[in-house]
Amino acid sequence: MSADLTAGIHDLSVATTQYVLTHETLARQTGADVAKYHKGIGQQSMSVPAADEDIVTMAATAAAPILARHGSDRIRTIVFATETGIDQAKAAGIYVHSLLGMPSATRVVELKQACYSGTAALQFALGLVHRDPSRQVLVIAADSSKYELGSSGEATQGAAAVAMLVAADPALIRLDNTSGLFTADIMDFWRPNYLTTALVDGQESISAYLQAVEGAWKDYTEQGGRSLADFGAFCYHQPFTKMAYKAHRHLLQYHGHDVDEADVVRAVGRTTGYNSVIGNSYTASMYLGLAALLDGSDELTGQSVGFLSYGSGSVAEFFAGDVVPGYRTHLRTDQHRAAIDRRADIDYATYRALHQRSFPTDGGDHATPRETTGPYRLAGLSGHKRIYEPR
Repeated sequence: MSADLTAGIHDLSVATTQYVLTHETLARQTGADVAKYHKGIGQQSMSVPAADEDIVTMAATAAAPILARHGSDRIRTIVFATETGIDQAKAAGIYVHSLLGMPSATRVVELKQACYSGTAALQFALGLVHRDPSRQVLVIAADSSKYELGSSGEATQGAAAVAMLVAADPALIRLDNTSGLFTADIMDFWRPNYLTTALVDGQESISAYLQAVEGAWKDYTEQGGRSLADFGAFCYHQPFTKMAYKAHRHLLQYHGHDVDEADVVRAVGRTTGYNSVIGNSYTASMYLGLAALLDGSDELTGQSVGFLSYGSGSVAEFFAGDVVPGYRTHLRTDQHRAAIDRRADIDYATYRALHQRSFPTDGGDHATPRETTGPYRLAGLSGHKRIYEPR
């Protein structure tokens, strides 16, 4: 392995769902002032999966353009990060591998640690590329967040997938080797096997997140990381977009800085554009922030970006990267905006029915309605086996 080798994110592609529920619609149902959502948590709408969509269909949709551009000959590993897994044994990435017609000489694995595991997948991929720079790794983060109807978490729901090609000499983001790490055993958010919706202690989760920001940054500086002033932008995990602002204010205060709101907006504002209309996509959230930053900024060449990845329970990591010259020619801005714009607006009754929908557990044949206009769909369940197909 060459000491001069650089590795990072070579390509990045985003996908989301068929449907969208606006927070105006939700506010009419709950009786809340819509400002509670728009201003209070910084959310405008939430992506809602169709009956024939899930993490696999979103993941395959996000990954397909990467394979179309680069091929699959150099990809020998798929790492799928999710906390809404569909099977306790089989990795969701194997279904994606099949839908995309990838070579059999591929390792596929699924990683879990709440919203953090997308970063664990990225670090796993970087290690493989450093070991063999001729190879590339497909990293996919995909989730559909789901809380009880009427709960405090309902307004933060969302769904999306981000696929990243990790390679040597990357075209988008060149990542440093230095990371700051933090872990603490905290019950701020969790989902037992017997529940289909997550449990969350909102105030405890915010407190745990901010504690993790401090801990990961402290370790990052002790490992010889960059100074706060070196960064042009920061991508934070966004369970709701206002959390990114809160986290950055906390980091500034931890350093003893006076908080200038204009500086906070400059640091994180460009990262919230996609999350504000998609909602919380768990493992994909921070990388949606990166996509929004790259797609929505005039010029970032040479700028350093800080990444704070957080997963409840809790694990956090701070790391850094530089935007590569010529990155704009590799962006998928039109594709990403089209994925968001294609979503069909639904009423609360339709959303409620989709939220409550589940497959019978009798092992019979159960087809799903044809709803998605995306390239892949969940056709149904037969003999307890999920069946996917191109649309």
